Amino acid sequence: MPITSPSATGADILCDTLLANDVDVCFANPGTSEMHFVAALDRKPKMRCVLGLFEGVVTGAADGYSRMADKPAATLLHLGPGMVNGLANLHNARRAASPIVNIVGDHATYHVEYDAPLTSDIEGLAKPMSAWVRTISASSKVASDTAQAIAAARSAPGVATLILPADVAWGDAAGSQVSMAQTPAPAQVSEAAIKSAASALRNGKKTLILLGGRALRASALETASRIAQASGARLIAEQTNNRVERGVGRVAIERIKFSVDAGCADLADIEQTILIGGKVPAAFFAYPGKPSTLLPAGCEIIKLAALNDDLAHALEWLAEELAVPTSVKPLLDTRTQPPSLAEGKLTATAVIVTVGRLLPENAIVCDESVSSGRDMFSLTLGAAPHDFLQITGGAIGQGIPLGTGASIACPDRKVVCVQADGAAMYTLQGLWTQAREKLNVVTIILSNRSYAILHGELKNVGAGAPGHNARRMLDLEDPALDWVSMAKGMGVEAVSVSSVNTFADALATAIKQEGPFLIEALI
Repeated sequence: MPITSPSATGADILCDTLLANDVDVCFANPGTSEMHFVAALDRKPKMRCVLGLFEGVVTGAADGYSRMADKPAATLLHLGPGMVNGLANLHNARRAASPIVNIVGDHATYHVEYDAPLTSDIEGLAKPMSAWVRTISASSKVASDTAQAIAAARSAPGVATLILPADVAWGDAAGSQVSMAQTPAPAQVSEAAIKSAASALRNGKKTLILLGGRALRASALETASRIAQASGARLIAEQTNNRVERGVGRVAIERIKFSVDAGCADLADIEQTILIGGKVPAAFFAYPGKPSTLLPAGCEIIKLAALNDDLAHALEWLAEELAVPTSVKPLLDTRTQPPSLAEGKLTATAVIVTVGRLLPENAIVCDESVSSGRDMFSLTLGAAPHDFLQITGGAIGQGIPLGTGASIACPDRKVVCVQADGAAMYTLQGLWTQAREKLNVVTIILSNRSYAILHGELKNVGAGAPGHNARRMLDLEDPALDWVSMAKGMGVEAVSVSSVNTFADALATAIKQEGPFLIEALI
């Protein structure tokens, strides 16, 4: 039955439409143009409002929440400049295909012509990072436009940007009916696509099955692994996956390697690739004399299923077409003995292995370890079952917000964020949000006091060894960052450790206690 409001503003109807469509968390950093929306939120106790002190925290947290909740979060941003501050993590969210209803306030429609200082082309700024963009033109259209934004976020899935002029927000919407989002079911792949993939898996060529999206959830991965075991194909997760369910008792999936040289060498014998929610793996950057794709020249591409398709059904249908026997079991991760750790000075490898050993069951790992964590997947084999969230679009500053949003989506689960120090400085304000919301997030800062990845990239592009000026742009010393002081200043308990034993003790303590905790790991 439609919900009708006898007396409401446009902002009220927007909130009511969000809630009616099960969008009940709003990550926000509002300004003057959004005050009527703030007032409406104040009248909606079912909406959880989470303040971020920087827009990149807001958008990154919405990404983490949406990945774990499997439904959209809303954001609330202030005009074009506020949205631009959050664009980097909207880029990451778009690459992760995370459903987000990105609400951006604007000047009153009649005020735009006066070109006030904060006036900008919000639609133009939003389009590169959004799958769908619309400015609400009248209070009477709030409900329908909001429902369409929610449907777009769910069905792309991705970022749907809804622009709310101030006069539309405060305008009278009395009698408006809340609209329900009409979201189509995921598309089914064609029989022809199934038969083409099955034929390829029977032809004896070296085959790669590349998975993305929901094909990386536990049940779908088991089906994919059975197909790989039966056909002899190799199974790998794509580079920018949204979420992987992994750990002991789940499929031991590989991941595309980051380094162009390592990636090309690893896939050098592949003759054909079947894409199931994934795409052709590309090098993150162009390098002189090196290829742009990691697949060898002449590798045939078979596109079985797109990201928006019903990937679990496609895998089940493919297994049926191949007549995979029930006796063929998925290749599961087992409890293995991790590499032995020498006592003494802490290293990045020691940090990651220790995380793998101590990770509690059903944890959520957020990985923005960047160069220090290239071997995160392999070094955490044998860890307890967990969800793995990674930086997707390459825009650093995602880790702390990602963990913040994931914890709000799953308050009963421990979140462990493995975080490079340089990247953490982009959105360290997220620690304050973790403290305010009392979130169970352990943030591990891999403190090598440099942009270590850029030291490597300077070499990779053939630009030579760093001199004085280059080092001044790549190192984070003079002065060194004091992570313990910064964390405590935002209400988060913190310690700094430099040995394997003290790190293990600190991590064990942090996992057991409630609330946020930060460990600076000096490596």
